[in-house]
Amino acid sequence: MFEDVLAIDPAADERALIARIDALERLKSAAAAAQARAAAAFASARRADAKAVHEMPHTLAALQSGALSEWRATLIVRESACLSLADRRTLDAELCADARRLIGLGDGRIAAEARAIAYRLDPRAVVDRAVRAEGERTVTIRPAPDCMTYLTALLPMAQGVSVYAALTRAADGCGDGRARGQVMADTLIERVTGRAASVATPIGVHLVLSDETLL
Repeated sequence: MFEDVLAIDPAADERALIARIDALERLKSAAAAAQARAAAAFASARRADAKAVHEMPHTLAALQSGALSEWRATLIVRESACLSLADRRTLDAELCADARRLIGLGDGRIAAEARAIAYRLDPRAVVDRAVRAEGERTVTIRPAPDCMTYLTALLPMAQGVSVYAALTRAADGCGDGRARGQVMADTLIERVTGRAASVATPIGVHLVLSDETLL
């Protein structure tokens, strides 16, 4: 399976070998990322399976028959997590007792139906979960290649959509040659910092010196 990818031509010149090393390094990074995603998905699916075995037998049966994928079973478990055990079992039976109706439904439809049933069974529990989730809103930053950063905001749905819509409107009304994404990024900078994106960000260096250093 991997023979062609891993094969090395011993007669290759230095330039070709350096290019090969670079390609393998990129492949190694991509494989590591894929492995991390797969491990996370596997752990999530195992947790969903464990809950389905004990609390949601119809979901488990649909999973075993192939009517549900592991991810879609996970979605059902996730949407029902805020309910009592009795209500989870009711949702399980209502949504998955007839596995044939699940065939052909996409991820979004499965999640939406589970969410609707959960809300009908216990609207307070669903609302309370949403309130708790809103309390976890935050902004995070992590480095990206080439002196860039990923700035991520976890927001309630309405506010997140509103922010994105405002940025897209700004991009739609701009015709100065910048790409759409560039305009959205620049607009975000301008509205948050109050400065034009083209203006250099001031950098201050703060030093604390003892009197001995000064003297």
